Amino acid sequence: MDALLTDGNERAALAAVRSLTRAGFEVGVASARRFSLAGVSRGVRRLHLTTDPLADPAGYAEEIGGLARRLEARVLLPVTDASVEAVLAGGRHIPPAVALPFPDRETYRKASDKAAMLDCARRAGLAVPETVLMVNAETPLPDADFFPAVLKPHRSVVGGRHLDVRFVDSRDQCDAVLHTLPEAAFPVLLQRRVRGRGEGLFVLRWNGRVVAEFAHRRLREKPPEGGVSVYRESIALDRALVEAGRRMLQDLNWQGVAMIECKRDEQTGRHVFMEVNGRLWGSLQLAIDAGVDFPALLVACALGRYVPAVTHYHVGVRSRWFWGDVDHLYLRLRNGGGGRGKLSALRDFFRFDRSRHREEVWRWRDPVPFLLESLQQLGLAR
Repeated sequence: MDALLTDGNERAALAAVRSLTRAGFEVGVASARRFSLAGVSRGVRRLHLTTDPLADPAGYAEEIGGLARRLEARVLLPVTDASVEAVLAGGRHIPPAVALPFPDRETYRKASDKAAMLDCARRAGLAVPETVLMVNAETPLPDADFFPAVLKPHRSVVGGRHLDVRFVDSRDQCDAVLHTLPEAAFPVLLQRRVRGRGEGLFVLRWNGRVVAEFAHRRLREKPPEGGVSVYRESIALDRALVEAGRRMLQDLNWQGVAMIECKRDEQTGRHVFMEVNGRLWGSLQLAIDAGVDFPALLVACALGRYVPAVTHYHVGVRSRWFWGDVDHLYLRLRNGGGGRGKLSALRDFFRFDRSRHREEVWRWRDPVPFLLESLQQLGLAR
């Protein structure tokens, strides 16, 4: 088997297996679910895992390592933060012949540390949000004019839990949220809200060489005030962001794929650093549709092949995660805005340019993943 992927119900896993099977690789997908989005994709071998990387990371690494050994997998590609960290920490369980296209665990954890990466971003020339580091729930809060703000645990995965970013509009709300967080979440970053659209730089760096770069802009998110991208568009590379991103990854001596997430400040026009994701990302399908096939390039690099640098892609391609966009629409309709706001939400949902619009999960040549996702959304499948 050429490539073994984990976390089969992630949209990033689905985009990756579609890419890899199209490129002619033999692909297996492991998941705790009997049926997963990537596992029901055409041409994929569906595999079952019983261990949770959050609850038992060592056991997870042992199980996935044993599976890789039995299948004689050449490349192992975990997809989520939890599975990547478990595999990197349990490296002794991974057969030496299996390529793991990531940096070492120390580097990966540094890039995942939102507090540590603020200094790295500053050195690279990026703006960073005004930030107060909350070392515990009793750390004094800033004045009321600091809000609205965002609370970010220093890591997304801590103490066997996945922790989300939380939006807080006042000191009282912030204090209440802080006291719900586990001790392992601290230090927590309290950042003044940056107004502007999210923009990301996506990079594949291998053996010190930049193999591919891509950029997109978020058009709609879930929740609407900021969160998971549900509709996005490929944009031209911004020279200043590219130079800063390259400096950051060089400073880390990065190996593999990475997403440098920013917001374009609507007042200054500058990119403001948010975080680094050192794994395949949720909107991966857009990059592939625009012409930058990150999964195929990454696996080719991991197999020791020489891969020419990708220097061009299509700008203006749009990708929508349908069920995520349905949630976005529901939240906008539910949360008010008056008749005009509701009409605008409906108009945005139904209006798109068919010449450049792509559905992320639905594909005519591979329809089963969308059908499964729809059943899951309706509570008819697990």
